[in-house]
Amino acid sequence: MTSHPLLIPTSSIQSVAWPAMPGVNGALMLAVQYQLEKSQWWGSERLLDQQMKQLAHLLRHAGKMVPYYEQHFGALGIRAESITSYEDFRKLPILKREDIQTAAKELHARQLPREHGRIIEHHTSGSTGRPIAALGTELTQFFWNVFTLREHLWHRRDFGGKLASIRTTVDDATSPGWGPATDVAYKTGPCVMLNIRHDINFQLEWLQQENPEYILSHPSNLLAMARLSLAASVRLPNLKGIRTFGEPVTSEIRAACKEAWGVSVTDVYSSEELGYIALQCPEYEHYHIQSESVLVEILNDNDQPCKPGEIGRVVITTLHNFAMPLIRYEIMDYAEAGEPCPCGRGLPVIKRIMGRQRNLVTLPDGTRHWPSFPAESWAFIAPIRQIQLVQRDMDSIEARLVTIRTLDAKETAELIAVLQKHLGYPFRITFQYMEKIDRKANFKYEDFISEISSNS
Repeated sequence: MTSHPLLIPTSSIQSVAWPAMPGVNGALMLAVQYQLEKSQWWGSERLLDQQMKQLAHLLRHAGKMVPYYEQHFGALGIRAESITSYEDFRKLPILKREDIQTAAKELHARQLPREHGRIIEHHTSGSTGRPIAALGTELTQFFWNVFTLREHLWHRRDFGGKLASIRTTVDDATSPGWGPATDVAYKTGPCVMLNIRHDINFQLEWLQQENPEYILSHPSNLLAMARLSLAASVRLPNLKGIRTFGEPVTSEIRAACKEAWGVSVTDVYSSEELGYIALQCPEYEHYHIQSESVLVEILNDNDQPCKPGEIGRVVITTLHNFAMPLIRYEIMDYAEAGEPCPCGRGLPVIKRIMGRQRNLVTLPDGTRHWPSFPAESWAFIAPIRQIQLVQRDMDSIEARLVTIRTLDAKETAELIAVLQKHLGYPFRITFQYMEKIDRKANFKYEDFISEISSNS
């Protein structure tokens, strides 16, 4: 690929090393990468034109095969075939997270095009603590891998290096390759994995032992490790780059990682239910929207598009998810619209992502770790719409809940037990019922807040 000129794909024929002869799946991946290499340089009008062509297929499918849209389009007198322009599209109602919770299976397609493959279910609380169950397909998973590989190629990573992944969804393990996104087309070095619930001190010791070329983790977790590394004069001599996801990356985080390890941070903006939304530019710290997969709007309080420099709500339409189309979905993040990028790419720019921030939980013995309490662990207990945990002191947690009704004694005990298990300590947990949980003044929503001064 032109973005990584020395990289040669894996050949499916053992006796032919070059030019490589990729297998079927590798060839498909590289064929799409070839198209993305071209489309990233298109102007905004050509990108939007192609988005509208894809959107026409999605809207026709949603109007015929998805009960929610079938009902809502009918009630509004909308025919999917009549939406032929971006202006028409923007007249569609905004889909809110609570609409997804209420509609549930009404958003599921009755039938899929055969080529989209099997259905894949995702459970997510996202950046808001509001759990939803979202459907995808093998096709949407393929596009997830497509943009993972694009991100690697953009940032010219050495695929022969070791990748260290510290996150919630992995067990402590080692894999011979970086994952399906790369391994289908290229040979990579190993990937070592560590669950993020381990104490920060243990994580840093593990990184010293593994001495990877690349690290993947959450920004706040990396900030804590960078500070600890600086205090202990720990170095990672092989490290070439850091990849982050799941939270906004502040200038403080970038500076701390640079000071501690001498490398830059590269961030991605994604969500479980939507896939990749934007990737950090290879040349600048802002983000390029992945227009080949999503149509992103940044809207002000009057639902009008924000101008560069303005902060607004992020509204997203997935272009290839026919199992559960999310059309004009308000993800409950805020972002700052950006100017066209000097790098020359026509993909729209997000200057800053304002939402999604977590803190570390501190245990009474002073150890700290990432607080993970995924929706699938508690959503079944009671009709909980939103949850936010606040650590008041070393022994107590306040659980702020938005619910349909008050939990009974059995549900209360079950929820406390689940939270204590996932937080790794039998905290004294008290409940505070609320009508809604607002964002902070700086636009951040934190599903875990620590009020312990040593964690600030």
